[in-house]
Amino acid sequence: MENFILKNENAIYYETNFSCDNVIFLSLGKENFFITDARYTIEAKEYAKNCEVIESSDLIETTKDILKKNNIKKLFFDPNDFSYASYSNLRKDIDTIFEEKPNFSKMKRLIKIESEIKLLKKAAILGREGFDNFANFIQENGKNKSEKELFFQAFKYMTKKAKYDVSFNPIVAINQNAAKPHALPTKKKLKKNDLILVDAGIKYKRYCSDRTCTSSVNFKNFNFTREQKFKNKRYQKIYDIVLNAQEKAINEARTGMKASNIDKIARDYIEKSGFGKYFVHSTGHGVGLDIHEYPNINNKNDLIIEDNMVFTIEPGIYLPNEFGVRIEDTVVMQNGKAVIL
Repeated sequence: MENFILKNENAIYYETNFSCDNVIFLSLGKENFFITDARYTIEAKEYAKNCEVIESSDLIETTKDILKKNNIKKLFFDPNDFSYASYSNLRKDIDTIFEEKPNFSKMKRLIKIESEIKLLKKAAILGREGFDNFANFIQENGKNKSEKELFFQAFKYMTKKAKYDVSFNPIVAINQNAAKPHALPTKKKLKKNDLILVDAGIKYKRYCSDRTCTSSVNFKNFNFTREQKFKNKRYQKIYDIVLNAQEKAINEARTGMKASNIDKIARDYIEKSGFGKYFVHSTGHGVGLDIHEYPNINNKNDLIIEDNMVFTIEPGIYLPNEFGVRIEDTVVMQNGKAVIL
Protein backbone atom coordinates (compact mmCIF):
# COMPACT_ATOMS: atom_id res chain seq x y z
CA MET A 1 0.00 0.00 0.00
CA GLU A 2 1.80 3.10 -1.25
CA ASN A 3 0.00 6.03 0.44
CA PHE A 4 -2.19 5.75 3.54
CA ILE A 5 -3.46 7.68 6.53
CA LEU A 6 -4.08 6.46 10.10
CA LYS A 7 -5.77 7.92 13.14
CA ASN A 8 -6.16 4.85 15.36
CA GLU A 9 -3.68 4.87 18.25
CA ASN A 10 -2.70 1.20 18.10
CA ALA A 11 -2.39 1.23 14.33
CA ILE A 12 -0.03 4.20 14.59
CA TYR A 13 1.92 2.55 17.41
CA TYR A 14 2.44 -0.48 15.16
CA GLU A 15 4.00 1.76 12.51
CA THR A 16 6.11 4.01 14.75
CA ASN A 17 6.49 2.44 18.21
CA PHE A 18 4.72 5.46 19.73
CA SER A 19 1.25 6.95 19.74
CA CYS A 20 -1.01 9.35 21.63
CA ASP A 21 -4.65 10.41 21.70
CA ASN A 22 -4.31 13.24 19.18
CA VAL A 23 -2.32 12.23 16.12
CA ILE A 24 -2.59 11.70 12.40
CA PHE A 25 -0.06 9.48 10.67
CA LEU A 26 0.65 9.84 6.97
CA SER A 27 2.68 7.35 4.97
CA LEU A 28 3.53 8.74 1.53
CA GLY A 29 5.84 6.38 -0.29
CA LYS A 30 9.10 6.42 1.67
CA GLU A 31 8.12 9.43 3.78
CA ASN A 32 6.17 9.13 7.01
CA PHE A 33 4.68 11.98 9.02
CA PHE A 34 3.57 11.90 12.67
CA ILE A 35 1.37 14.97 13.10
CA THR A 36 0.44 15.89 16.66
CA ASP A 37 0.03 18.87 18.99
CA ALA A 38 2.48 20.54 21.38
CA ARG A 39 1.50 18.31 24.31
CA TYR A 40 3.12 15.28 22.67
CA THR A 41 5.89 16.49 20.37
CA ILE A 42 8.78 16.09 22.84
CA GLU A 43 7.92 12.44 23.55
CA ALA A 44 7.08 11.79 19.91
CA LYS A 45 10.50 13.03 18.79
CA GLU A 46 12.11 10.81 21.41
CA TYR A 47 10.16 7.60 20.79
CA ALA A 48 8.49 7.65 17.36
CA LYS A 49 10.56 5.82 14.75
CA ASN A 50 10.80 5.99 10.98
CA CYS A 51 8.82 9.21 10.71
CA GLU A 52 9.04 12.99 10.80
CA VAL A 53 7.29 14.51 13.81
CA ILE A 54 5.31 17.63 12.95
CA GLU A 55 3.80 19.89 15.60
CA SER A 56 0.43 21.35 14.67
CA SER A 57 -2.46 23.21 16.29
CA ASP A 58 -4.79 21.94 13.52
CA LEU A 59 -3.98 18.36 12.53
CA ILE A 60 -6.50 18.21 9.68
CA GLU A 61 -5.24 21.38 7.99
CA THR A 62 -1.61 20.33 8.36
CA THR A 63 -2.44 16.94 6.84
CA LYS A 64 -4.14 18.63 3.89
CA ASP A 65 -1.15 20.93 3.39
CA ILE A 66 1.20 17.92 3.24
CA LEU A 67 -1.07 16.12 0.77
CA LYS A 68 -1.26 19.20 -1.47
CA LYS A 69 2.48 19.85 -1.26
CA ASN A 70 3.24 16.26 -2.28
CA ASN A 71 0.56 16.26 -4.97
CA ILE A 72 -0.97 13.05 -3.62
CA LYS A 73 -3.58 11.71 -6.04
CA LYS A 74 -4.89 8.78 -3.97
CA LEU A 75 -4.81 7.92 -0.28
CA PHE A 76 -6.02 4.75 1.45
CA PHE A 77 -7.89 5.13 4.71
CA ASP A 78 -9.83 3.02 7.18
CA PRO A 79 -13.37 4.41 7.47
CA ASN A 80 -13.51 3.06 11.03
CA ASP A 81 -10.79 5.53 12.01
CA PHE A 82 -12.58 8.77 11.27
CA SER A 83 -15.68 10.53 12.52
CA TYR A 84 -17.94 11.94 9.84
CA ALA A 85 -16.92 15.47 10.85
CA SER A 86 -13.15 14.87 10.65
CA TYR A 87 -13.47 12.97 7.37
CA SER A 88 -15.60 15.74 5.86
CA ASN A 89 -13.07 18.38 6.92
CA LEU A 90 -10.20 16.30 5.57
CA ARG A 91 -11.79 15.98 2.12
CA LYS A 92 -12.88 19.59 1.86
CA ASP A 93 -11.03 21.69 -0.77
CA ILE A 94 -8.58 18.96 -1.71
CA ASP A 95 -8.12 16.95 -4.91
CA THR A 96 -6.80 13.77 -3.27
CA ILE A 97 -9.04 10.74 -3.78
CA PHE A 98 -9.67 8.89 -0.51
CA GLU A 99 -10.09 5.16 -1.07
CA GLU A 100 -11.73 3.06 1.65
CA LYS A 101 -9.81 0.04 2.90
CA PRO A 102 -11.52 -1.12 6.11
CA ASN A 103 -9.31 -2.59 8.83
CA PHE A 104 -6.18 -2.62 6.68
CA SER A 105 -3.97 -2.10 9.76
CA LYS A 106 -5.53 -5.06 11.53
CA MET A 107 -4.89 -7.14 8.41
CA LYS A 108 -1.21 -6.10 8.52
CA ARG A 109 -1.09 -7.25 12.15
CA LEU A 110 -2.84 -10.56 11.49
CA ILE A 111 0.35 -12.66 11.65
CA LYS A 112 2.51 -11.77 14.65
CA ILE A 113 6.28 -11.56 14.46
CA GLU A 114 8.39 -13.30 17.10
CA SER A 115 8.90 -10.18 19.22
CA GLU A 116 5.14 -9.63 19.37
CA ILE A 117 4.52 -13.21 20.44
CA LYS A 118 7.04 -12.77 23.27
CA LEU A 119 5.20 -9.66 24.46
CA LEU A 120 1.85 -11.45 24.26
CA LYS A 121 3.31 -14.40 26.20
CA LYS A 122 4.58 -12.03 28.88
CA ALA A 123 1.17 -10.35 29.04
CA ALA A 124 -0.48 -13.76 29.44
CA ILE A 125 1.90 -14.73 32.26
CA LEU A 126 1.26 -11.46 34.08
CA GLY A 127 -2.46 -11.94 33.52
CA ARG A 128 -2.36 -15.38 35.15
CA GLU A 129 -0.48 -13.90 38.09
CA GLY A 130 -3.26 -11.34 38.41
CA PHE A 131 -5.86 -14.12 38.45
CA ASP A 132 -3.86 -15.95 41.13
CA ASN A 133 -3.62 -12.83 43.30
CA PHE A 134 -7.34 -12.19 42.89
CA ALA A 135 -8.04 -15.82 43.80
CA ASN A 136 -6.06 -15.36 47.02
CA PHE A 137 -8.16 -12.32 47.85
CA ILE A 138 -11.39 -14.25 47.28
CA GLN A 139 -10.16 -17.15 49.41
CA GLU A 140 -9.21 -14.90 52.32
CA ASN A 141 -11.62 -11.95 52.05
CA GLY A 142 -14.22 -12.68 49.37
CA LYS A 143 -17.05 -13.95 51.50
CA ASN A 144 -20.11 -11.65 51.32
CA LYS A 145 -18.30 -9.23 49.01
CA SER A 146 -20.51 -7.78 46.27
CA GLU A 147 -19.78 -8.08 42.57
CA LYS A 148 -18.99 -4.36 42.59
CA GLU A 149 -16.41 -4.80 45.34
CA LEU A 150 -14.99 -7.87 43.61
CA PHE A 151 -14.79 -5.93 40.34
CA PHE A 152 -12.70 -3.27 42.10
CA GLN A 153 -10.44 -5.93 43.62
CA ALA A 154 -10.05 -7.69 40.26
CA PHE A 155 -8.99 -4.39 38.72
CA LYS A 156 -6.49 -3.82 41.54
CA TYR A 157 -4.94 -7.27 41.45
CA MET A 158 -4.86 -7.60 37.66
CA THR A 159 -2.99 -4.31 37.33
CA LYS A 160 -0.64 -5.16 40.23
CA LYS A 161 -1.87 -2.01 41.96
CA ALA A 162 -1.65 0.14 38.81
CA LYS A 163 1.72 -1.10 37.55
CA TYR A 164 -0.03 -2.30 34.39
CA ASP A 165 -3.11 -1.22 32.49
CA VAL A 166 -6.04 -3.57 31.94
CA SER A 167 -6.91 -4.85 28.47
CA PHE A 168 -10.56 -4.05 29.26
CA ASN A 169 -12.69 -3.59 32.35
CA PRO A 170 -12.87 -6.95 34.15
CA ILE A 171 -16.10 -8.93 34.16
CA VAL A 172 -17.01 -10.43 37.53
CA ALA A 173 -20.36 -12.23 37.63
CA ILE A 174 -22.00 -14.53 40.20
CA ASN A 175 -24.61 -17.20 39.40
CA GLN A 176 -27.52 -15.60 37.47
CA ASN A 177 -25.44 -12.60 36.41
CA ALA A 178 -22.97 -14.96 34.71
CA ALA A 179 -25.75 -15.79 32.22
CA LYS A 180 -24.97 -12.38 30.65
CA PRO A 181 -21.78 -12.75 28.59
CA HIS A 182 -20.65 -9.17 29.34
CA ALA A 183 -22.33 -8.73 32.70
CA LEU A 184 -22.08 -5.48 34.64
CA PRO A 185 -21.29 -5.85 38.36
CA THR A 186 -24.20 -5.69 40.80
CA LYS A 187 -24.68 -5.64 44.57
CA LYS A 188 -25.09 -9.45 44.61
CA LYS A 189 -22.82 -10.92 47.29
CA LEU A 190 -20.52 -13.93 47.02
CA LYS A 191 -21.37 -16.99 49.09
CA LYS A 192 -20.04 -20.51 49.48
CA ASN A 193 -20.86 -22.90 46.60
CA ASP A 194 -21.68 -20.02 44.25
CA LEU A 195 -20.45 -20.00 40.67
CA ILE A 196 -18.26 -17.03 39.74
CA LEU A 197 -17.17 -16.05 36.22
CA VAL A 198 -14.19 -13.73 35.80
CA ASP A 199 -13.01 -12.36 32.43
CA ALA A 200 -9.94 -10.14 32.63
CA GLY A 201 -6.60 -9.22 31.08
CA ILE A 202 -3.70 -6.80 31.30
CA LYS A 203 -1.49 -4.95 28.85
CA TYR A 204 2.25 -5.43 28.73
CA LYS A 205 4.01 -2.86 26.56
CA ARG A 206 0.60 -2.26 24.97
CA TYR A 207 0.04 -5.94 24.06
CA CYS A 208 -3.05 -7.53 25.61
CA SER A 209 -3.86 -10.67 27.53
CA ASP A 210 -7.37 -12.15 27.72
CA ARG A 211 -8.62 -15.00 29.87
CA THR A 212 -11.94 -16.16 31.33
CA CYS A 213 -12.34 -18.59 34.22
CA THR A 214 -15.50 -19.96 35.76
CA SER A 215 -15.00 -21.31 39.27
CA SER A 216 -16.73 -22.96 42.20
CA VAL A 217 -16.59 -20.88 45.35
CA ASN A 218 -14.94 -22.69 48.22
CA PHE A 219 -13.27 -20.17 50.48
CA LYS A 220 -10.91 -22.77 51.95
CA ASN A 221 -9.32 -23.70 48.64
CA PHE A 222 -10.42 -21.24 45.95
CA ASN A 223 -8.63 -21.11 42.60
CA PHE A 224 -9.08 -20.38 38.91
CA THR A 225 -7.71 -23.67 37.60
CA ARG A 226 -9.47 -25.72 34.94
CA GLU A 227 -10.33 -28.53 37.35
CA GLN A 228 -13.44 -27.28 39.13
CA LYS A 229 -15.77 -29.26 41.38
CA PHE A 230 -19.22 -27.80 41.95
CA LYS A 231 -21.68 -28.86 44.65
CA ASN A 232 -24.48 -27.96 42.24
CA LYS A 233 -24.74 -30.83 39.73
CA ARG A 234 -26.20 -28.60 37.01
CA TYR A 235 -23.28 -26.20 37.33
CA GLN A 236 -20.93 -29.17 37.02
CA LYS A 237 -22.69 -30.58 33.95
CA ILE A 238 -22.54 -27.31 32.01
CA TYR A 239 -18.99 -26.59 33.15
CA ASP A 240 -17.78 -29.96 31.91
CA ILE A 241 -19.47 -29.48 28.54
CA VAL A 242 -17.85 -26.07 28.03
CA LEU A 243 -14.45 -27.30 29.20
CA ASN A 244 -14.57 -30.29 26.85
CA ALA A 245 -15.65 -28.07 23.95
CA GLN A 246 -12.82 -25.63 24.60
CA GLU A 247 -10.16 -28.32 24.98
CA LYS A 248 -11.40 -30.09 21.86
CA ALA A 249 -11.16 -26.87 19.82
CA ILE A 250 -7.66 -26.14 21.13
CA ASN A 251 -6.43 -29.70 20.57
CA GLU A 252 -7.88 -29.99 17.06
CA ALA A 253 -7.10 -26.51 15.71
CA ARG A 254 -4.59 -26.71 12.87
CA THR A 255 -2.72 -24.38 10.57
CA GLY A 256 -4.40 -24.52 7.15
CA MET A 257 -7.84 -24.88 8.69
CA LYS A 258 -10.54 -22.26 8.13
CA ALA A 259 -11.34 -20.07 11.13
CA SER A 260 -14.95 -21.19 10.77
CA ASN A 261 -13.87 -24.81 11.24
CA ILE A 262 -12.34 -24.03 14.64
CA ASP A 263 -15.62 -22.40 15.63
CA LYS A 264 -17.45 -25.49 14.35
CA ILE A 265 -15.43 -27.85 16.55
CA ALA A 266 -16.53 -26.09 19.74
CA ARG A 267 -20.04 -25.30 18.52
CA ASP A 268 -20.78 -28.84 17.34
CA TYR A 269 -19.74 -30.29 20.68
CA ILE A 270 -22.04 -27.93 22.57
CA GLU A 271 -24.90 -28.52 20.11
CA LYS A 272 -24.57 -32.29 20.43
CA SER A 273 -24.76 -31.85 24.19
CA GLY A 274 -28.12 -30.15 23.75
CA PHE A 275 -27.15 -26.56 24.56
CA GLY A 276 -26.33 -25.11 21.13
CA LYS A 277 -28.86 -22.26 21.32
CA TYR A 278 -27.22 -21.06 24.54
CA PHE A 279 -23.80 -20.57 22.91
CA VAL A 280 -24.55 -17.04 21.76
CA HIS A 281 -21.20 -15.60 20.60
CA SER A 282 -18.26 -16.54 18.42
CA THR A 283 -15.65 -19.04 19.60
CA GLY A 284 -12.87 -16.47 19.62
CA HIS A 285 -11.13 -13.35 18.36
CA GLY A 286 -7.61 -12.20 17.58
CA VAL A 287 -5.54 -10.54 20.31
CA GLY A 288 -2.66 -8.11 19.96
CA LEU A 289 -2.34 -4.37 20.41
CA ASP A 290 -6.15 -4.36 20.39
CA ILE A 291 -8.09 -6.71 22.61
CA HIS A 292 -10.21 -7.60 19.57
CA GLU A 293 -8.12 -8.13 16.43
CA TYR A 294 -8.11 -10.59 13.56
CA PRO A 295 -8.69 -13.44 13.01
CA ASN A 296 -12.31 -13.70 14.11
CA ILE A 297 -13.09 -17.30 15.03
CA ASN A 298 -16.73 -17.51 14.00
CA ASN A 299 -18.95 -19.58 11.74
CA LYS A 300 -18.79 -17.09 8.85
CA ASN A 301 -15.05 -16.51 8.60
CA ASP A 302 -13.34 -18.68 5.98
CA LEU A 303 -9.92 -17.09 6.52
CA ILE A 304 -7.19 -19.73 6.50
CA ILE A 305 -5.41 -20.02 9.85
CA GLU A 306 -1.62 -19.65 9.66
CA ASP A 307 1.26 -20.08 12.07
CA ASN A 308 1.89 -17.07 14.36
CA MET A 309 -1.75 -16.04 14.44
CA VAL A 310 -2.88 -15.32 18.01
CA PHE A 311 -6.51 -15.63 19.08
CA THR A 312 -8.79 -16.71 21.91
CA ILE A 313 -10.80 -19.90 22.16
CA GLU A 314 -13.72 -19.18 24.49
CA PRO A 315 -16.91 -21.22 24.14
CA GLY A 316 -19.70 -20.56 26.61
CA ILE A 317 -23.18 -21.63 27.64
CA TYR A 318 -25.54 -19.02 29.09
CA LEU A 319 -28.80 -20.14 30.68
CA PRO A 320 -31.00 -17.05 31.23
CA ASN A 321 -31.94 -16.39 34.86
CA GLU A 322 -29.87 -19.40 35.96
CA PHE A 323 -26.12 -19.08 35.36
CA GLY A 324 -23.46 -19.03 32.65
CA VAL A 325 -20.11 -20.69 32.02
CA ARG A 326 -17.30 -19.44 29.79
CA ILE A 327 -13.74 -20.77 29.62
CA GLU A 328 -11.22 -18.77 27.62
CA ASP A 329 -7.53 -18.99 26.81
CA THR A 330 -5.41 -17.12 24.31
CA VAL A 331 -3.47 -19.36 21.92
CA VAL A 332 -0.76 -18.93 19.31
CA MET A 333 -0.51 -21.17 16.26
CA GLN A 334 2.95 -22.73 16.25
CA ASN A 335 4.23 -25.65 14.20
CA GLY A 336 0.72 -26.19 12.91
CA LYS A 337 -1.02 -26.45 16.30
CA ALA A 338 -2.58 -24.19 18.93
CA VAL A 339 -0.43 -23.51 21.99
CA ILE A 340 -1.86 -21.74 25.04
CA LEU A 341 0.09 -18.59 25.79
